[in-house]
Amino acid sequence: MSGEVIRRHTYGESHAGEAGGFIGVAARTPGRNRAALDDCVAVVDAASMHEGGWDLRSYGAVLTNVSSEELASRFVGAEEIPTIVKAEYVEHISDGDVLGLDFRKGYVRSLYRIGSSFNTIFATDQCNSNCLMCSQPPKDVDDSGVVAEHLRLIRLIPATTESLGITGGEPTLLGEGLFAVLTECKNRLPLTRLHMLTNGRTFAHLPTVRKLAAIQHPNLTLGIPLYSDVASHHDYVVQANGAFDQTMLGFHNLATHGVRIEIRVVLHRQTYKRLPKLARFIYRNVPFAEHIALMGLEMMGYTKTNLKALWIDPVDYQDQLLESVEYLSGAGMNVSIYNHQLCVLHRSLWRYARKSISDFKNLYLDECARCAVVERCGGLFKSAEHIHSAHIRALGAVSSHI
Repeated sequence: MSGEVIRRHTYGESHAGEAGGFIGVAARTPGRNRAALDDCVAVVDAASMHEGGWDLRSYGAVLTNVSSEELASRFVGAEEIPTIVKAEYVEHISDGDVLGLDFRKGYVRSLYRIGSSFNTIFATDQCNSNCLMCSQPPKDVDDSGVVAEHLRLIRLIPATTESLGITGGEPTLLGEGLFAVLTECKNRLPLTRLHMLTNGRTFAHLPTVRKLAAIQHPNLTLGIPLYSDVASHHDYVVQANGAFDQTMLGFHNLATHGVRIEIRVVLHRQTYKRLPKLARFIYRNVPFAEHIALMGLEMMGYTKTNLKALWIDPVDYQDQLLESVEYLSGAGMNVSIYNHQLCVLHRSLWRYARKSISDFKNLYLDECARCAVVERCGGLFKSAEHIHSAHIRALGAVSSHI
């Protein structure tokens, strides 16, 4: 599985002694009190360095775009605080963001952005599938310490957060660690909608489903892919024998235990032809799915490697998409179209199109600036700037009822 995991990164030079890493709340103004100061990262740029009120010794860490010499000349004891200096850029960081600092590499990640609706916990790099179009290819790495980092992050996220994603890799490979993460979300963020992307294969194991259900998270949905009504076709797309059978058993185990399910279908050359048959299969076999998302390709990771086998202009599968959406909607199922531009969709499909691309991944072409419906359109992935439909064009005004 893959999801929305591209984050803004900053590089600098470490000035941190023996410190390894730190996760804290960004503080761009002195003495902020939303979190305890020792849970905060003082973000001190050249412009704010001479503001009054900074006592860097009160903070857990410091991030700055100035040199260590400049910092030490202004603040007594600054050399005692774990610090990343000469950061490439800090302008995108806002008060209340949660940052992950790696002092060994001088590396900073934005783990949570205070004004965004697209925040996601990247659970793990590991995966038990190897999908042809994976935008975040799996890595065989030791991520045994990530659960503690996730728990720390959750404790720093505001309880007012409306929604939060969990993705990977395959989150269920965290094992007991995933249950700890979900429990922490339930306890710390009880009002937050939680959406987890998973290939669903682990849920063929009934004890795992029982543990998940026992958490009783009040607002958890699992987004699970299904790419064909034919087992061998689905297994080929995910590059894992037996995946279809495991996924289908997982669907029914989850439904039996009251866990909410969304089905995700990525549309490309290997999946579009049987899409109408898949729509009928979903209605007959997974009628309890709360939502079906029909999704365009993201030009990242394996998609670029396998582009010849995957790419088809979305205009060329409109007949299959229209038939499938009309069938699912007519059958009373909740269906949406993600990652497609309005100008490539059949006009009757516009009502199903969603602005689904994360803000930090989103792009509109120069042509889009002249379009009368650009405000209603989801645009493109930034990765699709040079590989996209040949039919993207500016549209004139259309009837408001569409």
